[in-house]
Amino acid sequence: MNLESPKVNVAKSAEYLFNALTDVKNFEKLMPENIAKFEVIDENCFEFGLKGMPEIKLVKKGATPHSQVVLGAASSKLPFTLTANLTAVNDTTDVQLDFQGEFNPMMAMMIKGPITKFIETLAQNMDKL
Repeated sequence: MNLESPKVNVAKSAEYLFNALTDVKNFEKLMPENIAKFEVIDENCFEFGLKGMPEIKLVKKGATPHSQVVLGAASSKLPFTLTANLTAVNDTTDVQLDFQGEFNPMMAMMIKGPITKFIETLAQNMDKL
């Protein structure tokens, strides 16, 4: 399953956004209002929970300076990645989030709506960084 957020333009440099996104504690600023839990485990890992959803632990999997930050599930039960793609545009940056996961068809059908809404909210909140 592959889901993409709408591309958003943020009035910050790609370097600034890259540095902000590689610091996992900043993801708390991006979370939806219905967040029930946010906890930084270490400099590469955080756990969050939204009301009515299971808690998810994300680990920083990789980064390409000023253009991409990749997070992935810490658990192999639900394998997925969440990638922030950054494209510098003059003094601003276009940001698009890409969610890729391997789920059985029933699970994919159940989580597609909530995951789509979640990554759209993360993208819309990028200007809070």
